[in-house]
Amino acid sequence: MENNFRFFENRDCEYYPCHRGIGHINCLFCYCPFYFLESCPGAPAYMEKNGKRIRVCTDCNFPHEAENYGEVIRELKKRMGY
Repeated sequence: MENNFRFFENRDCEYYPCHRGIGHINCLFCYCPFYFLESCPGAPAYMEKNGKRIRVCTDCNFPHEAENYGEVIRELKKRMGY
């Protein structure tokens, strides 16, 4: 695969596939790098639990789609001040 540093798929993971609806999952960002940020470029849902608003990323595939690698890196650099 060209630019293989941008994509890693671990089909042996006990949680694979962690998201449904996409053919190949980029596991490079196994845990969403945007989860703890106020906003993210993906499409998370939200739920209320014990009076708190919680982000639910189950249906968000943004960091797991190979074509979004560049945007993930740009967004992280921007938020880190680079």
